[in-house]
Amino acid sequence: MFASFIRYLDSVKDRDPAARSRWEVLLYPGVWALGMHRIAHFLYRGELFLLARLVNHISRMFTAIDIHPGATIGRNLFIDHGFTVIGETAHIGDDVTIYQCVTLGGTNPANGVPGKRHPTLHDGVIVGSGAQILGPIDVGQRARIGANAVVTREVPEGATMVGIPGRPVPVAAENYSQDFVPYGTPCSEKFDPQTQQVEILRCELATLQKRLDSLEAERRGPEAQQERRA
Repeated sequence: MFASFIRYLDSVKDRDPAARSRWEVLLYPGVWALGMHRIAHFLYRGELFLLARLVNHISRMFTAIDIHPGATIGRNLFIDHGFTVIGETAHIGDDVTIYQCVTLGGTNPANGVPGKRHPTLHDGVIVGSGAQILGPIDVGQRARIGANAVVTREVPEGATMVGIPGRPVPVAAENYSQDFVPYGTPCSEKFDPQTQQVEILRCELATLQKRLDSLEAERRGPEAQQERRA
């Protein structure tokens, strides 16, 4: 058990260049939240639901990370910084990395798979900051969810998802072959939120221009007929 805990600390240290020792990793809120979740999940499985919720509540107060006691979490989960919400029926595999302000959220209980409202993240998934993964969907192994993406559909293995709604995008081979890419996507202009915003504004401007041209043509139609008659 001690050896497994050391491997966990090392796995976090490997994914965070700011960590200089295992002792420093021990102070991370994500480590504390995961440890307290293990206790809450044990109580939850024993149907001690009130005690499980109490442990969850204390953990949330001290770490700003809300993991429902019913969530199933594999080995070496790294939650960086915090402010994350993980729902009751979420399943998380091994070696998953989740950055700040992420939600693994549910949908209307009347929709989707009965008893399964939250997503499943398979081994090696990386979820960028601010991303929202909603509903009983599967996120395939080694998939990457870019910052602020909203994902509501199945994600294939190894895919990189960006945008709202989340859509797969091609990634350069030198970036795809890396074992770990912080925040889920390479740091390049292609994934710069400001650049994406400019592209959105250009599309909106082009749509408005087409609409204006159409209105101008409609307005000039009667005038052109009158000119021909004259």
